[in-house]
Amino acid sequence: MTPERARPTRPSRTGLAPELPADTRTGMSRRAVLGGAAAVTGAAAVTAAAATPAVAAPQAAGSAGATATARLLAALPPASAVKKRARLVDYEVVELAALMRARVVTAVQVTKAYLDRIDRFNGPFETYGDNGLYNAFVRIDREGALAQAAAADARFARARHTREELPPLLGIPFGIKDSVAVKGFDAKDGSHAFDGNTALRDATVVHRLREAGAVILGHTVCSAFSGSITGTFAGNAWNKDYVPGGSSQGSGVAPVARLAAACIGEETGGSIMMPSAANGASGIKPSLGTSSVAGLMPLSPGYDVLGPIARSVRDASLVLSVILGPDPANDPLTLAAPEPFPAMPLTARKGRRPLAGVTIGIPQSDWMRTGRGVQTGTSPQDTYDADHLAAFERLKGQLASLGATVKEFPGLDVTVAANDPYFSSSDVLATVDGSPVSPSSAVLSPNRYEIRYWDAVKDFAATRPADQAAALLAQYGRKAPGESAASFESATRFAGLIPASVRVEGEKRRRTLQANYQAALDAAGVDFMLVLSLGAQIGLRSGGGFPVYRAYYQLPNALAWPMVSFPVGYDSTVGLPIAAQFWGPRFSEPEIVQAAIDYQDHFPQYHNAAPPDPVADAPKAAPRMLRPAEPATPPELSNDPLVAEEALR
Repeated sequence: MTPERARPTRPSRTGLAPELPADTRTGMSRRAVLGGAAAVTGAAAVTAAAATPAVAAPQAAGSAGATATARLLAALPPASAVKKRARLVDYEVVELAALMRARVVTAVQVTKAYLDRIDRFNGPFETYGDNGLYNAFVRIDREGALAQAAAADARFARARHTREELPPLLGIPFGIKDSVAVKGFDAKDGSHAFDGNTALRDATVVHRLREAGAVILGHTVCSAFSGSITGTFAGNAWNKDYVPGGSSQGSGVAPVARLAAACIGEETGGSIMMPSAANGASGIKPSLGTSSVAGLMPLSPGYDVLGPIARSVRDASLVLSVILGPDPANDPLTLAAPEPFPAMPLTARKGRRPLAGVTIGIPQSDWMRTGRGVQTGTSPQDTYDADHLAAFERLKGQLASLGATVKEFPGLDVTVAANDPYFSSSDVLATVDGSPVSPSSAVLSPNRYEIRYWDAVKDFAATRPADQAAALLAQYGRKAPGESAASFESATRFAGLIPASVRVEGEKRRRTLQANYQAALDAAGVDFMLVLSLGAQIGLRSGGGFPVYRAYYQLPNALAWPMVSFPVGYDSTVGLPIAAQFWGPRFSEPEIVQAAIDYQDHFPQYHNAAPPDPVADAPKAAPRMLRPAEPATPPELSNDPLVAEEALR
């Protein structure tokens, strides 16, 4: 087996994070951070504000003695090899990094170019609704971004004399999802109900981006409470009248619409993959534990991951290379990842057949959902519309031309109880406080309890005006059987009363599901899988949603496995992107990302395409809504696994 395809050992693929005794942890723990710090406003901070990471993000050296930074810099193209693009904002991250080092362009020029497009095409800020334009950014730090860019240029100038080894993302402008802590700014998770939730520190991933020289432009808009995988607050990068995908909708729109060079998204169940697919971005959903989630407003600890969304997979891989690595003081889940983590690929492999020896499987039981419900027993490809099917067939041929073996295989049918004792299982492991405990709730509810998930919101709500407090209670409270009203206390009580034996059983079932799916791949001789998350043209923002999509879009999160999304075509009517995804065993990021980089190197026309600039409606600021005005997200489109999985039972 070649180094590019080497994999971690089986335990690191299927095992979940190790438990750490409380007295062995130092600094800020994911199990103790929520509500533990005072916000700038004096309120209790709901964002898990991360301390400065105790350990820098490690990288596997490309050669003996090489530093992590040297390996990343060595992968940058020479400035002379960078093809001229129409606009400054059309260059990829790796190209901008090369051009800045050659002093062909400056960080201030690049940052101003993105800020200019934000001024022209974003529309009013702090708007959780249709603002008349893209609405990819919900707030920006203009002065801070320009100051960071100027500081980057000063470092470039000094390095000419000092030979300083400059970090790989120096001067590159980024957007950060609205649920991730950026020091000094509110993180609102898609709702004004979190007004005043000001971060005292950067999240670990933001800290690592800054250490790598990134320019932080501001926060990108996300679905309300990160709750929807379709999204309506932003406009699609290719046509703002269509849905952008969620919940990391602004992070999916901004790189493609040329409002940022790259972004950070968050996924609990589809929230990086869906906006990447809907907008034709290149996004990576890491394995659980690859990157730290300290500083994230959590949805479901044990599923939540932070990852990059960019225009090319090599850009996204460079970003992941910077942000990954252990963060033991703040996120013990990162201790489950291989150490050092296998080097992320940053360049395409040479030759006409770089995928020779790779077997890519198309799981035939990865059922799709249409307007008629989940299409069990029907091949996923039989549900695709004509444009998506044509793009899929073309993609299979393209991958085969690069040397891959592409074949259909059964996959793991999670509608069969024996295959899936966890994810969509209808089993009731216990009844607690009058409510049934499903296998997934046996895992996720105690995880939430241990990080003070409800208590943190309760403490924050107690400091806020009555309308905010009521909106937070409506979102996070629980009404137990026999009780007259929802309360934070009921939600906390239910999770806290789940017996340890029930939690252990839930964890055991999750591992069994992982092992069963791995066995399905092994039996078919499949290295990783190919799917389409979206199988038909997406709908209009006014209630269109996703007509055809993967019914089990949350399954990779339940498995803790990684995915990469990349564009493979465009539909023949509106011109919206068509995207595909690779996904494979836990910590197989290097393998699936390398394959996607190889594909884009040979077929660059899809990720290099730029959407037309939108025709502006009259810019408008939506009313200050504390909860979405539109109908509640259907449970089958929820990013919350306990909601979405219940819809499958």
